[in-house]
Amino acid sequence: MACTLNQFCADANAILKAQPLAAALPKVAERLSELLLNHEFVAATFTDDMPPGRRELFHDPELDFYVLAHVQEGGKIGKPHSHGASWAIYGNAKNLTEMTEYRRINPESEDNVVLEPASKYALRPGQTRAYGPGVIHSTAHPDKAWVIRVTGTDLDKLPRFHLRKQDRVLEKA
Repeated sequence: MACTLNQFCADANAILKAQPLAAALPKVAERLSELLLNHEFVAATFTDDMPPGRRELFHDPELDFYVLAHVQEGGKIGKPHSHGASWAIYGNAKNLTEMTEYRRINPESEDNVVLEPASKYALRPGQTRAYGPGVIHSTAHPDKAWVIRVTGTDLDKLPRFHLRKQDRVLEKA
């Protein structure tokens, strides 16, 4: 039987309560992958004519995690960011998300931030990746994509890392 949204949310709650975060996040990501492979869930959550944007599918009031559905506009390239003290799990339902993870290469005592890419990869339908607190990453969507993102809290209420204009990312040639 295919994983449903309700089953995923109940399983995520149980996993997050039973294990330390570092061990729990990959297991929740695995479970999200199963949900994304449920064609009925994807069809009920997204349509081809849906405009870009974010919708809340579920909020766990006990642990404060959210399940969000995102329709990402094609040609969109995000800036490096983190989720502060929270975590996030990304998963794709349609097309792909190009992910880049970064490491800071200058001292934290310096005001400006200098980052370099640490890894680059694509998330395709059914694929997921968990990002613990403080992990700096960016997303890019060459084509319109359907994404499910699970977050440890309402990220809009947290201080998070965002690259400023004077900061830079060094790409090694």
